[in-house]
Amino acid sequence: MNKNSKLLRLLAVIFAIVLVAAACGDDDGDDAEPVETTPTETAAPVEDDMAEDEGGRLAAVIARGAVNCGVNDTLPGFGIVSADGTNEGFDIDFCRVVAAAVLGDADAVNYTPLDASQRFPTLQSGEIDMLVRNTTWTASRDGNEQANFMFTTFFDGQGFMVRDDSPIQSVADMSNTNICVLQGTTTLLNLNSVLGDMGVPFNSVEFQSNDELQPAFVAGQCEVWTSDASQLAAFSATLDVGTRVLGDIISKEPLGPVVADGDTEWAQVVNWATMATVQAEEYGISSSNLASFSDTDNSNIRRFLGLPIEGEVAEVGLGLPADFATQIVSQVGNYGEIYERNLAPLGLERGVNALWTDGGLMYVPPFR
Repeated sequence: MNKNSKLLRLLAVIFAIVLVAAACGDDDGDDAEPVETTPTETAAPVEDDMAEDEGGRLAAVIARGAVNCGVNDTLPGFGIVSADGTNEGFDIDFCRVVAAAVLGDADAVNYTPLDASQRFPTLQSGEIDMLVRNTTWTASRDGNEQANFMFTTFFDGQGFMVRDDSPIQSVADMSNTNICVLQGTTTLLNLNSVLGDMGVPFNSVEFQSNDELQPAFVAGQCEVWTSDASQLAAFSATLDVGTRVLGDIISKEPLGPVVADGDTEWAQVVNWATMATVQAEEYGISSSNLASFSDTDNSNIRRFLGLPIEGEVAEVGLGLPADFATQIVSQVGNYGEIYERNLAPLGLERGVNALWTDGGLMYVPPFR
């Protein structure tokens, strides 16, 4: 192709572009004739997505009027459905804590029961605002699951349970045994790692949920049940067969609420609402004596409860109402009350989950 031909083609392209631009300009004129088009079907906008575009997850929760919380519904003490259909338990109460803080109504919670393998996909999809389902904080989960772990509400460790008549006294006695374990958990990873390092051969019998695992253990399909020690204590208290929880603890299992990566404001809201239960206990404020603090001279307590100091109420700047801690304590209680209500009946002592002032690990930043 010669140079003249190339030039002519270039001029033709430029001329066409100019015509298109002119046509587009006419569309903005008041005299332009409307052009009939065939409507294209599109998915209706999701209310939560719209709210998130305008203000993130916190705005979505406020617009919805409820917190969507992923929970366990088969674990006594932590997350279970009562005979009257009510969700209750230690983890359930922390869903209620956030609802009380954000919405002023601890009952404004939509519960989504999840098995272990569903936890992170459901969180990542945006179907739930937070996950409070005995979920261990680990480096790989923090890095690979688009998960943001909040304040640890319960420090646990992996243990082992056998029936009363079992000859097994420790992990060293578990050679060639069948061990019941849940799929998709750190429990299975720890089991393979620790017993493998010890040179103890075993056969893992894996289940999707505790609803499947529990009857299998009772029926003798496995000689050992391994899980978080708190879970084993919870199930031991409810089984019809005699059991023993061994003294071996093979891991660290920090448990607490989890939110999706990418929304700092919502993460702060969940974190500070959760930590307010611990601070309330440290201050000695409970649901039963809350009213007595209305005339306290302690400025730190007044600030914490959203009470005026020299005629002004201090704003915490978290997107939460100034009285969010008051709402939490009045409707759900402090950390000690939540613990005593749900876990103490199972025989679980506070131990490392006591306040730092009592030798435990419950320690939170200043509320100021």
